Amino acid sequence: VLFRSGILMLEFMNLPGFFGTRAPLFMDIVSLIVAALPFLMLGIIFLARQKKYKLHALLQGILYIVSLIVLSFFEVGVRFVGGFKSFMQGSGVGHDYAFIVLIVHISIAVVTIIIWTTTLLMAKKQLENGKHKRAGWITFTGVTLIMLTGAWVYMLLFVY
Repeated sequence: VLFRSGILMLEFMNLPGFFGTRAPLFMDIVSLIVAALPFLMLGIIFLARQKKYKLHALLQGILYIVSLIVLSFFEVGVRFVGGFKSFMQGSGVGHDYAFIVLIVHISIAVVTIIIWTTTLLMAKKQLENGKHKRAGWITFTGVTLIMLTGAWVYMLLFVY
């Protein structure tokens, strides 16, 4: 049963995407969600500006958890289809250039996840010392950079 499940997952992960590129379906799904993240986060930030703090906190937590689930889905998908080396086979750009862009993207993502996690866990303390708003905007900037660098990686691997 586990073997059959793995084969079905591999087949799903290798289905063609809906953007009309070389990307598999899972990559298009993840890309679409990541593209929406900064806009969703901005809407949630504006809830705080409207003094809807409980709704802001609830939705920020949900967005964070959904983002971690999407990241996990992405990581499983990448592993199932052979990773970066597999994606590079169809690309017309140089391996070293694409790899450097990927490393920049991953670095921004890791730092942003750490900052976002800290911001959520330390929200009450940050509110007390006036640093929560700044931490929120830094997180938003990081999520926006994840979206932009992720689009850059996507273009290098699946468009060019």
